[in-house]
Amino acid sequence: MSAVSTGETTYLELSQEGGGAHKFYEVTVDGLVVTVRYGRIGAAGQTQTSSFPTAEKARAAAAKKVGEKVRKGYAPAVPGGRPPRAVTRRQVTSAPSTARAVAPVLWRFRTGSAAFGIHVDDEHCWVGNQAGDVYTLDHEGAVLARFGLPDGVKCLVADDFWIYAGCDDGKVYDLSSKLPFAAYDITADVDIFWLDIHEGVLNVSDRAGRLTVIDHEDEHQWARRSQGEHAWMVRADDRAVYHGHHQGVTAYRPDGGGELWHTRTRGGVLFGWQEDDAVYAGTGHRVVQRLSKETGAIEATYACDSAVYSCATSPGGRFVFAGDSASSVYCFDRDGTRLWKLGTGSGSALSMQYHDGRLYLVTTDGSLVCVDATETAIGAAQQGSVPVVRDVKLAAALPTYAPATAVQAVATVAQAPTGSVVVECVQEAGRLRVHVVSDGYDSSWKVQFPRAIRQAGARYVVDALHPAAGGFYRVRGDIRRLL
Repeated sequence: MSAVSTGETTYLELSQEGGGAHKFYEVTVDGLVVTVRYGRIGAAGQTQTSSFPTAEKARAAAAKKVGEKVRKGYAPAVPGGRPPRAVTRRQVTSAPSTARAVAPVLWRFRTGSAAFGIHVDDEHCWVGNQAGDVYTLDHEGAVLARFGLPDGVKCLVADDFWIYAGCDDGKVYDLSSKLPFAAYDITADVDIFWLDIHEGVLNVSDRAGRLTVIDHEDEHQWARRSQGEHAWMVRADDRAVYHGHHQGVTAYRPDGGGELWHTRTRGGVLFGWQEDDAVYAGTGHRVVQRLSKETGAIEATYACDSAVYSCATSPGGRFVFAGDSASSVYCFDRDGTRLWKLGTGSGSALSMQYHDGRLYLVTTDGSLVCVDATETAIGAAQQGSVPVVRDVKLAAALPTYAPATAVQAVATVAQAPTGSVVVECVQEAGRLRVHVVSDGYDSSWKVQFPRAIRQAGARYVVDALHPAAGGFYRVRGDIRRLL
């Protein structure tokens, strides 16, 4: 096909069969301004704008960008000529609970759409749903903030202070500051099923049973195809990446992907959890199995009555919790003895997390549910005595924070506030990199920074920088452009 030109616009695509790249690159010259738009075919993509002193220099810069992409395999195409890359959304069913009693639910927040993502820490509860909404609440159920992401939320993960949402648009958004930013863009290579982030390194499992590892600069590191497809589990730590699929769990070395061990579980893996020395695999064959991180040996099996959609533990694995496809939630002791089974009252738990005596669930009916998991409350529930569920209401005036997709969306400051850190965006080997300018930091280290707002020569003020084990800095707090 020939290039499409509207004025001085060139549109290119790179699309590979078998689950490879499926992305576009568009360059527009308008006088002294060059605008680049890129992303997954069928999506709006991200936009970057640069200004030049003359129209000739603007056209030369645009031609250079186009030439670089053509050398990488991009070709002229017609926008809309290829359909968007297919996105797999998890299809689940939820039957009524067979438990004799209902769990002691303290409060419930209905998000309006099936919810998969959950994260609970000392201060907040996070829930993300299929409509692309992410809400933060306090532990008593008050809704504090709302993020509106472009597509359905696959999962929420924490990496130290940072909170990330993996979405159906193929991007992973950093939700740690007021405005969410796209921290990783992985749509060109994989169809996300689940993800985990450890020390800024992104690990993605997908429909085909692949594991893809991407570094803090959004650059591919390595990939492996496990023995099974439909990989709904990935967990990572310093020693390995644990990949769960329909043929079991496989552990890989984080530095290169060499296989450490493979264990066939009782049924395909539908969910995964980890503690310091063990990983837990919830399977379609009605069990959760605990595997040694060191050897992959199955150390304990926790039997449920239906397919297990989610699992979690209390600290150290003292208690093991599971949610099944029949709207029930279970608790076991460490060795596998079932302690109780109760109905959720809100559908099946698609993700869960235990925190400080409470079990938090996100369910097929789109609810974030807070269960009192103390021994006293559970004992009373088994006898039929439960508290009246408090339904949390969304404040009508609650603002919605959408991702910043261009540098113009970022607030500006005339000077750096006391205690803040200044970083600078520079062009290196054809790519925009960010380095720290302020004293007291290693200026050779790169800074993990949102791609959508990078602009050559621009300086930015951030609240703080934290070193990561891989030899780079991560931004903590808000980002503002320095005028």
